[in-house]
Amino acid sequence: MSSEKKIFKDTDIQLLIGNVLRYGVILAIIVVFCGGLIYVYRHGQETASYHIFNGEPEFLKNITGILNGILQFKGRAIIQFGILLLIATPIVRILLSIIGFFREKDYLYVAITLLVLGIISASMLSGIGG
Repeated sequence: MSSEKKIFKDTDIQLLIGNVLRYGVILAIIVVFCGGLIYVYRHGQETASYHIFNGEPEFLKNITGILNGILQFKGRAIIQFGILLLIATPIVRILLSIIGFFREKDYLYVAITLLVLGIISASMLSGIGG
């Protein structure tokens, strides 16, 4: 019998990861829905003009602008924040996997998961779309 007690079980990390994914998606849905309600309430009477393309406002293109927009209860900023939450959910899952593999001393999977995190981070930060 091993004298070393296993503090952290594989099922514990799997349950935590499942809950993070589940509640992250649910939270993102709620945030996007609330932002949509605010946007429709404030802009529902406006007629859309499809003749001229207007891109997204500058405040929606960076995180500080989105957070300032949330403080001003701008519907599009709240929707954008919900989308950021949805994108962040699997990244948090990857971070939790790294912690779980490290605690299990499974260093091969730590390296593989770090590689996956690096690829995702590089693709998000490079701005190159596929």
